Amino acid sequence: MTTSKLLTIALLGTAMAASGQRIAVLSDVHVTPGNANEHKLREAVAEINSLPFDLVVMNGDLGNEGSDVELTNVKAILDQVKHPICVLTGNHENTWSQSATKTFVDLWGNDRFVTTLGDSLVVVGINCGPYMKMGDGHVKQEDLHWLRSTLDSLATDGHRRVLSFNHYPLLDDLDNMPDYVTLLENYPVIGHINGHYHRWRSYEAGGEESGSDLPCVMVRALDMGNGDYGYSIVEVDPAWVHIYNKQLGKEPEAKYAFAAKTKHKKAKFPERPAVVAPEGFVVEKMWTDSASIFTRTGADADRVYFGNSLGQVRAINKADGTQAWSIPTGASLFSRPVVLKGGKVAVPMHDGILVVDAATGKVKSKQPSAEGPYVADGTLTPDGKGYIQGAYKRIERRRADNAKLEWKYDSIFNYCQAAPAIDGNDLVFGAWDTNLRNLDLKTGRLRWVWNNGRKANMLGPGNVVPVITTDRVYVVAPDRYMTALDRATGKELWRDNSHRYRESLGHSEDGTRVYAKTMDGELVAIDTTTPDFKELWMVDLGLGYEHAPCVIVEKDGYVFTGSRRGIVTITRVDGPELIASLPLGVSEINGIDVDPTTGDIFVSLIEGTVWRIARK
Repeated sequence: MTTSKLLTIALLGTAMAASGQRIAVLSDVHVTPGNANEHKLREAVAEINSLPFDLVVMNGDLGNEGSDVELTNVKAILDQVKHPICVLTGNHENTWSQSATKTFVDLWGNDRFVTTLGDSLVVVGINCGPYMKMGDGHVKQEDLHWLRSTLDSLATDGHRRVLSFNHYPLLDDLDNMPDYVTLLENYPVIGHINGHYHRWRSYEAGGEESGSDLPCVMVRALDMGNGDYGYSIVEVDPAWVHIYNKQLGKEPEAKYAFAAKTKHKKAKFPERPAVVAPEGFVVEKMWTDSASIFTRTGADADRVYFGNSLGQVRAINKADGTQAWSIPTGASLFSRPVVLKGGKVAVPMHDGILVVDAATGKVKSKQPSAEGPYVADGTLTPDGKGYIQGAYKRIERRRADNAKLEWKYDSIFNYCQAAPAIDGNDLVFGAWDTNLRNLDLKTGRLRWVWNNGRKANMLGPGNVVPVITTDRVYVVAPDRYMTALDRATGKELWRDNSHRYRESLGHSEDGTRVYAKTMDGELVAIDTTTPDFKELWMVDLGLGYEHAPCVIVEKDGYVFTGSRRGIVTITRVDGPELIASLPLGVSEINGIDVDPTTGDIFVSLIEGTVWRIARK
């Protein structure tokens, strides 16, 4: 291995060098109040305080479920650190968050950081996702803009070097990793430090196939098993960067070292393929945002509505793709805007629901809530009289003209995330408490509750839109089963695991088929007219491994499916036949929504784009 690559150090001894900047790195501490890791984190903080460090970095996964209790507890422990400290989130703060990621920012002021050590070193870290849904890691668009601006101001004088931090590695784990790496290559970056995998590893940015020699090190978790608790030490001197394993109560052990070079071979990434519309379709990008988009879209005759990661809800004119209006809400938005009666739009957010004028964006009213954020996708009732909105530990029926509350069901033990299914007077929805429920649409009274027998919340039907037919309810979940239930009683009729199902489900326009996307990138059609499980057909969509919970939509004889890496597939029902695989981007498809006025398909991607797919 050449000196341009990371070197495993075998004979450096156990003493740290006496010069250079020294950083203690805590990562993947996974503290729940009262668990063993809480005690060991307190020990680590006490030890770190007794040693000379210029900086402490907490590099993500502070807790396990992103709860406010976990975060405030870890904050109290980290507040005892006597050295300067910088704190990043990890996937456990972003994917499962009681506050929809807001509490972390409230506690630490931001989910990214930059600091300088002396006159020579810039230490910078940014967030990584995934955000409030099962997905790949993703660096928000505004964080990339911020990183570029920050390094332009701090690291272009020829005297400073840069050390990069992220919870995720600079590998395929991040869907927009090439953008991240390409940006870092424009500055004097000496290396990148990450956690996430609870193990040691050295690698080059982008992986071996990229051709880059920008050195990266994956560092240890607080708990490595078998009684091995500790943290990592990064020491930067003028010529080298040394990485040490620091078990609690023991001498540092040298792990890796790399030359502190500021110039590296640039990575080579494949060009992104062009989007080619299949015959009979028009595919166009409607909008590119300056931030990321985590919501599905809403639409009326004139505009498309969505929210972004900066908390802005936007309206885009369908005629020309220009912005009609944009209003701030104060925190990232995850729940789609819902078009109400009377030319209004409901905007579910972190502390209530805004009702705004659809044409102007003027706020008409606010229905406040102090009970937790809105993450689920809301929907109108089929008769247009009600507006159903899931939230943290509750689901609500509101008026469809002004969003005023009519009833609330709050016997839920975690948050609702997906849109509910409604048919007749049945309201069926899942939550991240392992349960699927059927409520009386008019009164909110519980009719039945079902779960798949798994105790782990994350194996339940928490982020799937169920399918309701004449006499059944169909659901899939991360336990990899499809289940058919009796609509009237919730009794389990059958369960099938002949495919690796997850959370992506849909149905035909005539209700005779249920569609499911599998973890192997297959589209499976199931017959809903027979009493037993009956597979009609299966098409390999060519997506490979899949976990995006994107709803499946059939429209005019075509089935639209979304992926975790920005691909929308179009399958002809007759045949069946895969006719298109559209590479709209690199990040997860948030949702596939049908324009109620035109039948066009609108698609939003996490990377901040909105697309329209229309028939010619």
